[in-house]
Amino acid sequence: MNSTEKRELYREIFVELKAVVEGLEDPIAAMASSACMLHERIPYSSWTGFYRVVAPGLMRVGPYQGPLGCLEIPFERGVCGAAARERKTQVVPDVHAFPGHIACDSAARSEIVVPVYDPEGRLVAVLDLDSHEPASFDEVDREELERIAEVLRPCMRERFTPLGPERAH
Repeated sequence: MNSTEKRELYREIFVELKAVVEGLEDPIAAMASSACMLHERIPYSSWTGFYRVVAPGLMRVGPYQGPLGCLEIPFERGVCGAAARERKTQVVPDVHAFPGHIACDSAARSEIVVPVYDPEGRLVAVLDLDSHEPASFDEVDREELERIAEVLRPCMRERFTPLGPERAH
């Protein structure tokens, strides 16, 4: 897929995703919808999803599409950890050459990971896309997925209070 085709594909995804998540105040629903839309539309993505920040220096798998993902990823490990630690998108043409790569999917060859922030600028997740092909992701993917992360930003605020045991009946 050339750059022009990629930009057109992302333009369509952007319009559709913006319409779906506009006004949504549920981060899990926004992540699930985004993972589904991106995975269905990006033909070179073999795994598409989110890792949520659940504790200082630790992420846990969130909504995703594709084969089984890693359950937890510390900030010190892998491409997702580097994106979270450095607060910077990671574009990796060959995951086997990336120091500390975590092989959740042994068939993955390339990867892109984009930090996702809440409205106050706190890192809340990373958006991760893997491919079974080498060098699938480029500057176009980086720019466009960063735009998508910005569309999700208003949705990334928890607006609900879980029921406690005294109210679960």
